[in-house]
Amino acid sequence: MSQLNLIAIHGNGGGAFRFARVLPHAPADVRFHAVTLPGFADAPRDPSLQSMADYARRLRELVQTAVKPGPIVLLGTGIGGSFALELVQRYAHEVDGLILHAPVGTRIDTRLFPRLMKLPGMRTLGQRLFAARWTRPFFKRLLFTHPLPADVVTRFFDEYRQCSVFGQMFDLITADWFASLRPVDLPAALLWGERERVLSVDQLEDYKALLPNHVVRTVPEWDHFPMLEQPEDYARVVVDLARQLVGSKDQAPGTGS
Repeated sequence: MSQLNLIAIHGNGGGAFRFARVLPHAPADVRFHAVTLPGFADAPRDPSLQSMADYARRLRELVQTAVKPGPIVLLGTGIGGSFALELVQRYAHEVDGLILHAPVGTRIDTRLFPRLMKLPGMRTLGQRLFAARWTRPFFKRLLFTHPLPADVVTRFFDEYRQCSVFGQMFDLITADWFASLRPVDLPAALLWGERERVLSVDQLEDYKALLPNHVVRTVPEWDHFPMLEQPEDYARVVVDLARQLVGSKDQAPGTGS
């Protein structure tokens, strides 16, 4: 019997390690695999990746290498959701479903952090401040609401420091890019934590038109990093959604909102 392939795509700064605590909770019939794109965490940068289309093609290659026979569902968090959106613009026929967990894309021109990152020198300064050891206690309190093992927290911030394409993302993921996206009739899930403080839960409304064949799932207890803070619950929710999407693949389009 073939496994369901659930391919997880990380947000800015980090890599596959973001999902390491989820992996032990994946059921036997689901192959949960996390990728690391070039330039993120400690992965070497690829200078040939200069556009969202370039990253989508590389992500496609990583997915093709990772999957085994069976349905394929992409799970994108943060800018991982942005890359997944770009991939399905071009290769939707190659996957069976898409889960967007608090993706980056909408309202870029109105959110404070992306606007700050447009100022000269702010990307380098912001990345260094965020990853600096003396600022970590502050950002730890800002980002996490549950206790985490010390080694997980250390690696989380170390990967931000090592990321060589952190600043490039603010040039690629823009309001113009988001406006260029066209609707894709692929079974999709819009997943959000109701305690989300980085990307507010009301943003999910902006993705409904892009993914007309969607379901919506919000989780009251989740903040921005449930894959780190509540890995068992995260595995349960994303696996349930992936199965739901695969089960609806051959059904008539409709919405679950």
